[in-house]
Amino acid sequence: MGIMAVLILPLLVVVISGVLYIYRTVTQLMSKSVVRSKVVVITDALSGVGKECSRVFHAGGARLVLCGKHLEKLETLYDALNSVADPSATFTPKLVLLDLSDVNCIQDVAKEILDCYGCVDILINNASTKVKGTVQNISLEIDKKIMDANYFGPITLTKALLPNMLSRRTGQIILVNNIQGKLGVPFRAAYAASKHAALGFFDCLRAELQEFGVCVSTVAPSFIHSYDTQPLPEPHPQPNKVESSVWKYLSRKLAYGVRPAEVAEEILRTVNRKKQEVFLANPIAKAAVYIRTFFPELFFAVVAAGVKEKQKIEDEK
Repeated sequence: MGIMAVLILPLLVVVISGVLYIYRTVTQLMSKSVVRSKVVVITDALSGVGKECSRVFHAGGARLVLCGKHLEKLETLYDALNSVADPSATFTPKLVLLDLSDVNCIQDVAKEILDCYGCVDILINNASTKVKGTVQNISLEIDKKIMDANYFGPITLTKALLPNMLSRRTGQIILVNNIQGKLGVPFRAAYAASKHAALGFFDCLRAELQEFGVCVSTVAPSFIHSYDTQPLPEPHPQPNKVESSVWKYLSRKLAYGVRPAEVAEEILRTVNRKKQEVFLANPIAKAAVYIRTFFPELFFAVVAAGVKEKQKIEDEK
């Protein structure tokens, strides 16, 4: 009996692993078939997530409209996609210059986007601009620029393309957001405010568009890091610095984000399953959001202790 148990356990692990592998493969293939021939607009296609989304959706046979601020870089991405594509199963991407922080030009760019194929099936609002610094050291002008790039830009483009979706009673709008749309992180007030605003807007839009057959989704990673990012070392708490040590631990865990390729694959699954909200994060980051929601005083105390510790270190330099 003991020998049978020893033999069955590895076999069970192999079988379960095989089933999971088959399930993921079939799901991935189904997701790609869903986007075949669909017109997919990707903003900031030159970012890590933008490039990976371009790769995934292009391989799935979507008709891509790639938006970015630099034509030469867009052309490089264009060449890279075409070099590995099967001409019989893919469409040649369209390139559109777009700077979401320049809100005044977005209406004209939206017309250019619609001229590419006459419609938009999926809009991926991916563009994002970051800034780091204390509230008193970030000028109001920079605050406005961050809001233009992360809030007014995406909603202006969405509003410009929305009538096309409503007239056809179909479409999907995806906001690539961030954990800072759910909780504020010190020294990133402008960025967090813009992400909170964007999340609020698209949550409202989701409810308003449900009856028109247009799906609104938000995909929020805790943090998107590059492929060469190394994990930060774990802190070593001191008895008299419990709160600050807890914040250091939380901040490091919050920084353990996901690869751009993982985000892109999740966006593809979101399109396939019409998910309304996806939060890509490790358990620590999810716990931080939970604590912020249900135990705000504890969360604020820990964050404040972390800020105090950081200021103390800077004063000692």
